[in-house]
Amino acid sequence: MPRISQMFIGTAVIYVIIGMLGGIIMGAKQDFSLAPAHAHLNLIGWVSLALMGFYYNANPAKAESRLALIQFWISTIGLWIMIPGLVLTLRGAPAGEPIVILGSLITLIGMILFATAIFRKTPSLR
Repeated sequence: MPRISQMFIGTAVIYVIIGMLGGIIMGAKQDFSLAPAHAHLNLIGWVSLALMGFYYNANPAKAESRLALIQFWISTIGLWIMIPGLVLTLRGAPAGEPIVILGSLITLIGMILFATAIFRKTPSLR
């Protein structure tokens, strides 16, 4: 498996564990006010990043590109900014909104870079 695939899938597993723990804590407290942050972490952090890892595993030539590594870090940093910003926003902190917006835009850039990787032609392996 290409290193970049390991990076995507490995971090995705960490995010789903954090998301599951958050869901268990919300359920135990019967306080679901952070459910949107939980959902975003699981959907973007677990599902999207794992799918990206599987894509690069299926396309090893693209996995070796510099674009794949840049896309990993942009996507990861966007998530690291977006989720805490969303938590702050859901808790009513006015400072959270610009943070979640910034993180969301960075995450979007990561997805655009992934789309670029998908549609970019790679040299033939023949």
